[in-house]
Amino acid sequence: MKPIVPKKHEPVRIGYYICHCGTNIAAMVDVEAVAKYVATLPNVAVSRHYKYMCSDPGQELIQQDIREHRLNRIVVEACSPLLHEHTFRKATEAAGLNPFYCQMVNTREHNSWVHTDRAEATRKAMALAHAAIERVPHHKSLEVKKVPINPDVLIVGGGIAGIHAALTLANAGKMVYLVEREPTIGGHMAKFDKTYPTLDCAMCVLSPKMAAVGSHPNIHLWTYSEVAKVDGYVGNFQVTVRRKPRYIVEDLCTGCQECVAACVFKEPKFPDEFNLGLGKRKPVFLPFAQAIPPIVMIDPEVCLNFKRGKNPDGTHTVSDKCKKTCVQACGDRKAIDFKQTEETKNITVGTIVMATGFKIFDARRTPFFGYGIYPNVYNALEVERLINASGPTEGEIVLRNGQRPKKVAIVHCVGSRDENTNRWCSRVCCLYSLKLAHLIKEHTDAEVYNFYIDMRTPGKGMEEFYNRVAEEGMHLIRGKVADVYPDPNDGATGRVVVQAEDTLTNKILKIPVDMVVLSVGLEPHPEADNLRRLFNLSCSSEGWFLERHVKLAPVSTFTDGIFLAGCCQGPKDIPDSVAQAGAAAAEAMALIDKGHIEQEPNTAYILADECSGCKSCIPLCPYSAISFDESRQKAIINEALCKGCGTCVAACPSGSIVQNLFEDDEIFSEIEGLLAPVPA
Repeated sequence: MKPIVPKKHEPVRIGYYICHCGTNIAAMVDVEAVAKYVATLPNVAVSRHYKYMCSDPGQELIQQDIREHRLNRIVVEACSPLLHEHTFRKATEAAGLNPFYCQMVNTREHNSWVHTDRAEATRKAMALAHAAIERVPHHKSLEVKKVPINPDVLIVGGGIAGIHAALTLANAGKMVYLVEREPTIGGHMAKFDKTYPTLDCAMCVLSPKMAAVGSHPNIHLWTYSEVAKVDGYVGNFQVTVRRKPRYIVEDLCTGCQECVAACVFKEPKFPDEFNLGLGKRKPVFLPFAQAIPPIVMIDPEVCLNFKRGKNPDGTHTVSDKCKKTCVQACGDRKAIDFKQTEETKNITVGTIVMATGFKIFDARRTPFFGYGIYPNVYNALEVERLINASGPTEGEIVLRNGQRPKKVAIVHCVGSRDENTNRWCSRVCCLYSLKLAHLIKEHTDAEVYNFYIDMRTPGKGMEEFYNRVAEEGMHLIRGKVADVYPDPNDGATGRVVVQAEDTLTNKILKIPVDMVVLSVGLEPHPEADNLRRLFNLSCSSEGWFLERHVKLAPVSTFTDGIFLAGCCQGPKDIPDSVAQAGAAAAEAMALIDKGHIEQEPNTAYILADECSGCKSCIPLCPYSAISFDESRQKAIINEALCKGCGTCVAACPSGSIVQNLFEDDEIFSEIEGLLAPVPA
């Protein structure tokens, strides 16, 4: 049905509706009194109150009144427009009226929820209603614009969330670019031994999915790469990806690792990043056995070929210690290229999924736990590598002094639920602490002490897992650890004493142990702030990427076309990360399959005759939507990029920038209505 557009001289007939919102509004605002007051205002043809305006009967009431009373403007006083503006615009349009003749008044968040005086809240609701009644006659008939969407998708981050999102989209026939900053995909999950509550082998679950990504015809996998630049808008993002040199030609490398065996360093000598420095590697290495892509890389910081000396004539020579045995071992494949340099790739995608993950809390920030001070204090991820059969000790829990621990303390909430570090709960620490307690006891038969603040085990099968571990003879002590210090009765074994208060028995405990495991929490990725600027995202006060709505849009962002998956949005476990990745992929797919993007018309535009060409608006635009036409000496706004924030409108010294739905007549009329006297 073509929307009805009121004729130029047709009388304005306004329909006003105030919602009870159950008791959210009606408990603090006398909605019946507000409706009676609004009925006395000019141009108001209908004034009603209803318990739930957003319900089907509430929307039908609006549509019926539009038809029966020939309404050509609608005002709904209810909750936040962020929640239901689209609902009421859609109802207005269904009755044949242009949807932008509908104006919402937020009297729940802006009034009833923040007041304690019912009479004053009612007067404020009247004032807000009067403001909207004065404003809405100045609304214009606007059209939603449609922009075609590129079907390709960029996924940033190759952990379990990024992997699942990539496979979901690729299996649906979409072309996916998966960019991962590390040399291999897999993320933190690739470092785990087992996963709770079922104690499945982490790599047995993850490895097939990694392999599927590496071989999928619809996935371009770019590891050891980073996004350098993002331009454009939803449906048409132009992305520049910077690919760092591996000094290996990926298309020629077969992953045979003969170059690793042939390296002049016969024994691994350099700290292995994948094993968190607990093991050693050579200058040419594969991060881990199941790495995808299964391509080695060369570390230029330690490879002797890059340790160049100067000749008398100023030229450089390769260190005579390097025999280039790796090149010889590679033979006719010629996959090693020491002259390889950084390259950039430019791609165009319609949607983006952010799956950049998290970092673990650095326990050095809490020095009283002794991490980095005492050799037998480890963080949880280091213990995961010690327990893992593919780890530096092949699954044997051996301390740095070469001994097996007989007594182990696991300290919960390190860097979580702490006013001095991070106030949030990291969600996974209690459960992975219980898992580590089980695995340590299984591997060493050690006596294990768990020091916890509160035991939190939400989720399917998690409480049962807790009960199972508790019945295995663990010491579960409710109390925060106050200090870790060397055992004064110990010789040179590195034993430490863990001091804590048992809040259930009101006793101070001092327990000597051979090993301390710190259950470190989850923090936003160190690059989150740079990525926020790069992708024009918002962050919470803690630094996690911010979703559009915590309940109704948990994977969408305020930047259209960019979605969140996994721990970049907040701490979560593997099942929740996978579920959110699937949701993000579904949201991206819904946009792509629609074929176009509908853009709100509340964009700014320039009155060219009044633009002085001062360019003051261009650097102020947070969406880079304004450019300058040198031939006309005028600014130009790209409506596809403009998000209607109004920054340029407020800043323009000549007043030549105007924004739809926020024109001067609308704003000044709204102010006049707001300041008009209302009944006492």
